[in-house]
Amino acid sequence: MLLSLENLDAYQKLFGMNDRNMGILEQELSVTAMLRGQELRLTGDPENVAVAEEAIGGLLLLLSHGENIDPLRIRYAIQLAREGNISRLEELGSKDVIAFTHRGRPIRSKTLGQQAYVDAVRNHELTLAVGPAGTGKTYLAMCLAVVALKNKEIERIVLTRPAVEAGEKLGFLPGDMSQKVDPYLRPLYDALYELMGVDSYQKLAERGTVEVAPLAFMRGRTLNDAFIILDEAQNATPEQMKMFLTRLGANARCVVTGDISQTDLPKDKKSGLSEAIEVLRGVSGVAVVELTAKDVVRHELVQRIVRAYERYERNGGIK
Repeated sequence: MLLSLENLDAYQKLFGMNDRNMGILEQELSVTAMLRGQELRLTGDPENVAVAEEAIGGLLLLLSHGENIDPLRIRYAIQLAREGNISRLEELGSKDVIAFTHRGRPIRSKTLGQQAYVDAVRNHELTLAVGPAGTGKTYLAMCLAVVALKNKEIERIVLTRPAVEAGEKLGFLPGDMSQKVDPYLRPLYDALYELMGVDSYQKLAERGTVEVAPLAFMRGRTLNDAFIILDEAQNATPEQMKMFLTRLGANARCVVTGDISQTDLPKDKKSGLSEAIEVLRGVSGVAVVELTAKDVVRHELVQRIVRAYERYERNGGIK
């Protein structure tokens, strides 16, 4: 199959330096892609060639919206083309920037699942988001929280997570309370530093505008005018989850994230996140979002690892 290249520059960006991206397309679809002058020749199984052509068309639309093309984007486009959903890829390019890092890098949804998640958070008071590692559950929620703070929609951001497995028994750890819980909250600090910068975060933390604390510290409080994120919620007990959800006050927005497959609770203890999904699904003002391996954007190897474990668990532990 021959494709006429009306915009040679776009195709060069698509295939990347030294045709690196072209190699991914060939590997994933067992096709051969040859770029000669203003023509692209695709050869191989007709069905795979058709998928490659659709994937290329979708990626070119993303380029027209100023999006960058990387290996993850190429593989995602191929997935959508195989499913007959390549026309939906343009939805990502047409969406507004969610936020900017403190260095000015734009942050956008990279998958349709991520975009559905962002829309859910924007339109609901409470969003429960579950999915494997690397799907952007916590990071995107924090982006939306920072934007809400900058737009004065809320007065503070509260970030929390279960400090340790099954019960937050911190007494045996060395140091004062801050030093005890800091290792468990470090991923939240890292994301805040990227979004706000260290200096801005420290100033906001000193004023109480941004708070990072273990889940046990939420008991007895009412959180008004706040954007609250509970991370790693699969490790909250049902009792902790109920306690946390009943902390919400006036003009509060809450996002609860977790990976149910990574629960560290004792085997006889149900995850509070699993129970909350069962109890609250369908309740007005509550959204439940389920991200999958297709939404992993951390590293392409992470996506393959997640899929391998999913197959292993589906087969009852038989590879």
